[in-house]
Amino acid sequence: MVIYSLAGFFLLLFIVLSFIDRRRISNGIVLTLALFFSLLSLIYVTLSNGNELFVSIMSTVLILLFLLIPFFIIGLATTLIMNGRLMLKREGRKLANMLPLFIGLVIVILFIFWFGSILKNGSPILGMVVVFVMAFVGYFSFLFLSFLLSTFLYQFNFPRYNQDFLIVLGSGLIDGDRVPPLLASRLNRAIAFYEKQYDKKGKRATFIVSGGQGANETVSEARAMRDYLISKGIDENFIIMEDKSVNTLQNMQFSKAKMDAIMPTYNSLFSTNNFHLFRAGLYARKAGLKSQGIGAKTALYYMPNALIREFIAITVMYKKVHLILLGLVVLFFVFLAIIGITFR
Repeated sequence: MVIYSLAGFFLLLFIVLSFIDRRRISNGIVLTLALFFSLLSLIYVTLSNGNELFVSIMSTVLILLFLLIPFFIIGLATTLIMNGRLMLKREGRKLANMLPLFIGLVIVILFIFWFGSILKNGSPILGMVVVFVMAFVGYFSFLFLSFLLSTFLYQFNFPRYNQDFLIVLGSGLIDGDRVPPLLASRLNRAIAFYEKQYDKKGKRATFIVSGGQGANETVSEARAMRDYLISKGIDENFIIMEDKSVNTLQNMQFSKAKMDAIMPTYNSLFSTNNFHLFRAGLYARKAGLKSQGIGAKTALYYMPNALIREFIAITVMYKKVHLILLGLVVLFFVFLAIIGITFR
């Protein structure tokens, strides 16, 4: 059966790609396809085995899932709107903190548009527009699911206790010179690994605190992180500052240059928050680093906003590919619209 073969093929491909390098968004895409065809295979086996009980159960489940789709959509939109309000209350009225609220409202608008205007208007052009919008939403929903799978799987990283360097990625300061809780969690995660490695292997790793000075900061993020580590008992001789970077890619590139200048071959890890872990891994790969990451925990209410921002950032990383694919989708629907007008 074709769907069995496709499920097995994509699952095997995922295993191979993950073995080669876990820091690929394509791994999540392939795994999503593997799960999709595995689900189809399960449904096919259940419906074709002739067992009336199994067929009845599966049919009932599928019907219920279909009927629950509108409630799931409204529930998702409501959750995002509530989370957006919570973000604005706890994190301040910033545009970035409004992302869940904005996306929740967009979902509501699309839902109303779909079940309202479309049912009342039989225009083929409007119908094509709706189908295109749904295809557009479906495309990015598939990508978002792939991103979530990639992010989830990358959390299960168990590095060896033989690291020469621990890179801590900066994330902004408060009051111009103080380490905020988010950044402190990254530093504490690196400290915990440092201490455990020393206890197990007797080997001290060197911290590389990476982050430049922002417009509203009186010192560099690297300087503030260095002071924080020293306050936690870390010997300053085991701390190197990288204070020129302004983004994650530069964090990796400039930190690599520091390490390359010290020794030709080395083992290194980077520490960041769990929501940022996968994208940081992509940038590490792009910078030519073999480093894997360790993630610090993040407040649950902050996760939806953070994951949406991470997804947008990764999508922008591969914007050329997405523009080409979406361009082909647009051309396809324009072609269908022209046909619809011609033969109306």
